[in-house]
Amino acid sequence: MSNQRPQQDAQRPGGMPMGRPGGGGGGWGGGPPGGIGVPVQKSKDFKGTLRRLLTYFRPHRASILTVFVAAILGTVFSILTPKILASAIDDIVSGVLAKFKGVPGAGVDFKQLLSLLFMLGGLYVFSSIFSYVQQYIMAGVAQRTVYEMRKQVMKKLAKLPVSFFDANPHGEILSRFVNDFDNISGSLQQSLTQLITAVVTFVGVLIMMLTISPLMTLVIALTLPLSFVVTKVIAKRSQGFFISRQRSLGELNGHVESMYTGHQIVKAFGHEDVSIETFNEINERLFTYSWKAQFVTGIIMPLMNFIGNIGYVLVSVIGGLLVTNGTIQIGDILAFIQYTRQFSQPITQLSSISNVIQSTIASSERIFELLDEKEEVPEQVSAEGQELEIRGDVAFQNVRFGYTPDVSVIEDLNIDVSHGQTIAIVGPTGAGKTTLVNLLMRFYELSGGQILIDGTGITEMKRGRLRRMFGMVLQDTWLFNGTIRDNIGYGRAGATTGEIVEAAQAAHADHFIRTLPDGYDTVLNEEASNISQGQRQLLTIARAILADPDILILDEATSSVDTRTEVHIQTAMKELMRGRTSFVIAHRLSTIREADLIVVMNHGRVIEQGTHLALLEQNGFYADLYNSQFSEAAVPEGVA
Repeated sequence: MSNQRPQQDAQRPGGMPMGRPGGGGGGWGGGPPGGIGVPVQKSKDFKGTLRRLLTYFRPHRASILTVFVAAILGTVFSILTPKILASAIDDIVSGVLAKFKGVPGAGVDFKQLLSLLFMLGGLYVFSSIFSYVQQYIMAGVAQRTVYEMRKQVMKKLAKLPVSFFDANPHGEILSRFVNDFDNISGSLQQSLTQLITAVVTFVGVLIMMLTISPLMTLVIALTLPLSFVVTKVIAKRSQGFFISRQRSLGELNGHVESMYTGHQIVKAFGHEDVSIETFNEINERLFTYSWKAQFVTGIIMPLMNFIGNIGYVLVSVIGGLLVTNGTIQIGDILAFIQYTRQFSQPITQLSSISNVIQSTIASSERIFELLDEKEEVPEQVSAEGQELEIRGDVAFQNVRFGYTPDVSVIEDLNIDVSHGQTIAIVGPTGAGKTTLVNLLMRFYELSGGQILIDGTGITEMKRGRLRRMFGMVLQDTWLFNGTIRDNIGYGRAGATTGEIVEAAQAAHADHFIRTLPDGYDTVLNEEASNISQGQRQLLTIARAILADPDILILDEATSSVDTRTEVHIQTAMKELMRGRTSFVIAHRLSTIREADLIVVMNHGRVIEQGTHLALLEQNGFYADLYNSQFSEAAVPEGVA
């Protein structure tokens, strides 16, 4: 059975950006992707998105606790090293000064010094070990978290209605599933560990500084408000640029996806220059936003270094005065200077990763918007009647439908189809023919009325069971990257090679398949462009034949094949349709003259019903359509 989503005859609304408002981009490029053609917007709920993201860490509380412990121990060992180094320096200074003063037996106690150096080396080793443990565990937590989020999104996509995929470009959805998840994965693994280390370092260094000199600690603390103000102002400014960058990247990816998917059409109509011009315009916008985002966040580091250097100078001056007064030792001054560097490092670190955090929250919000999309109407299924044999009686009773609440595409539609009948649906473009089939398959929910199969409303059936009743052959073929054997076998799980060959023979596809170099093992590319359009159509017909469905839907199934092949296919399809209810959408009215019932639609309403001969006798809309086709075909060009 072909899975290609049918083109809509009836006019439908244009695609809306996913997430309302929001949007996604195509499937290429690194970094956070963004929306398509939407205004620049900041994160709607930064704190709410962050809290929701953190809920995914609940199953990993033990691992997160281990990371915290490893971070604390590793940081504590790192923090203690300046103090021990200060003791070593004080021992050297005191020994040298005592020796200069001529104190008997004075000098540097190398045994004590060596002991301190061994202790210092041990602290560095343990600090590195705990840092490694922290990074290793956090990497696992981050990847498992993103793994669970991907599973949720994949499950969500399976529950979204067809209208969602009609309204959103494929590249837009792909961008969220690829780019945003890559961004979140990298950010969780790196930024979270840096955040933990920064907090522990800040607290630990502050305690050590207070033990050395509360006065100098106060001087350093006075620079903190300035650091926080700089960080907040710049982060707030950069967030808007990063959101805009994401949206521009998504728009660019969507454009590339569209142009390369339809590159033959672009070339056929000579729109290469227009495509390149559009690309350049979006690319220029992406460059501008990316440059501004990186420039603004890049200012943070120099400003933080400047503020840190102010504190460093003040500590040096005040420390020199305190050493002169004998209040503290030289080693303490050197240790405090190192602590000053470490004290500003967490703030600088937090500032430098602020752009990553902004990008992560933006990507998370886009993922959550997708997870919050409205799903298909929940199943309302009773236990009975789900796996009973299907006869194929179909009834449309007062069916009403519109793609938007204020515009109706189908109004008060009533059709009764008996088991085994062939129903032809005809009408001009936009009459609602394909829409009717979509409603029958429950790709869209009715606005009013009901559709019954064997007396049971389709809303009372499980969607999977309902759709397994149908076999579809559409005008727009869908084949996936794989062998011809697999593509035909897609119609029925577990089909044998013999059954696949029989289906191909019935569809008159066996001959051309065997002429290919690898026969049934020929691999089709992603667009199946290595075989002709007509051959692709034959494969989808073979797939429908193999599926052996209860009800057939044929939407211009032979429109892409030559007239002679069409005759053979019509013979095969008649055999397939024997004893089955069949819905045939046709523009070439010569193909449906033998239908049991012809339904003529216009503007979403059934305006005529009957057999071919009966409708001709009415001399109405159908007769005009039929006669116009054959009168145009019968009169040679240039003959009045």
